[in-house]
Amino acid sequence: MTHSLELPLQMRRNGFDPVEEVIRAREEEGVVPVRTPFGQPAYLVCRYEDVRQVLSDAATFSSALTPLPGVERMSAEEAAQVQAGLLFALDPPEHTRLRRMLTPEFTVRRMHRLEPRIREIVEGALDDLERAGRPADLVAHFALPVPSLVICELLGVPYADRAAFHHRAVRLLDASGPMEGRVAAQREGRAYMAGLVGRARAEPGEDMLGTLVRAHGDELSTDELTGIAELLLLAGHETTSNMLGLGTLALLRHPDQLALVRDDPAMIEPAVEELLRWLSIVQSPPPRTATRDVEIAGRTIPAGSLVIASIPAADRDAALVENPGDLDVTRGAAGHVAFGHGVHHCLGAPLARMEMRLAFPALLRRLPDLALAEPEREPDFRMSTLVYGLRSLRVTW
Repeated sequence: MTHSLELPLQMRRNGFDPVEEVIRAREEEGVVPVRTPFGQPAYLVCRYEDVRQVLSDAATFSSALTPLPGVERMSAEEAAQVQAGLLFALDPPEHTRLRRMLTPEFTVRRMHRLEPRIREIVEGALDDLERAGRPADLVAHFALPVPSLVICELLGVPYADRAAFHHRAVRLLDASGPMEGRVAAQREGRAYMAGLVGRARAEPGEDMLGTLVRAHGDELSTDELTGIAELLLLAGHETTSNMLGLGTLALLRHPDQLALVRDDPAMIEPAVEELLRWLSIVQSPPPRTATRDVEIAGRTIPAGSLVIASIPAADRDAALVENPGDLDVTRGAAGHVAFGHGVHHCLGAPLARMEMRLAFPALLRRLPDLALAEPEREPDFRMSTLVYGLRSLRVTW
């Protein structure tokens, strides 16, 4: 086993896989009591159809009623500031209002306009990886820089600041760290982004912040704009970078699948969907609060209870695909919940998909002899973070 027993059940992994206890919970009970990373009692929903129900029914499973971690250490004014603009912490109609303003920035058509620049960023990162010499850390030289530079350019965030915001993101997402550190990282991140928002309001550029100011500056408060930008920066680099690192490791461990992705352009799109399903790096969306007594998998969840959806358990459910434990890039895995489901379905999914569709084949074609530098060594999995991934991945070619 590669997990710490201190981790709550929903965060435990055995390499790429959910641990046996999670699989057993899905097969036998469907819903089991757990604790959040911050110690609150909750119910873990494990089956594919039940997870979709929880994620799609915002009236029964509320995001807005769920307190954000650390708010008990803040004044009421600061807590309201912190929540403003964070889409995952809002319910309709407030969520709908903000999402409507953001959706045009993430359409598939808009993403296609970015494609040439993303290709340049990918090639530049590959140049950097080769310059680093063998062996090199794929995370530091490729998996992290590609989505970081993309989201920085998209938002108008100086790329020179990436080390600082990545360090804050690590502190924020590490459930094993002290709450004081997480709250401090949140405050630092918010202060940094508030400065950028202030500059965008004064002189809106062509980036997404500038576009939002010009189109919706009168409808969005500064706190909302700050929260939106903070969330997009965090989600835009943290998730895709972990998919690129962990996905490369998965393909290296499955050479037949790697060859398909490298050699057959028609396989790239289904391969990305299958890797999203099989890896399910977001352990669970933020908890929801039951607004009434509700029955799931034969168990009554009382009103006011926290409810957590296990994305890895749902995406490895035989109700979704046959032989769910197998990595099969030919199947495409339509319907997976790696990007969530319902009103909170990941806004940046088209961007993440495009980055992966361009990055994986570019990496495998540029370095056809790519291999693990230390194949016998246990990979450096990020076990205690809310987004699963690798701290480093030493490769050679």
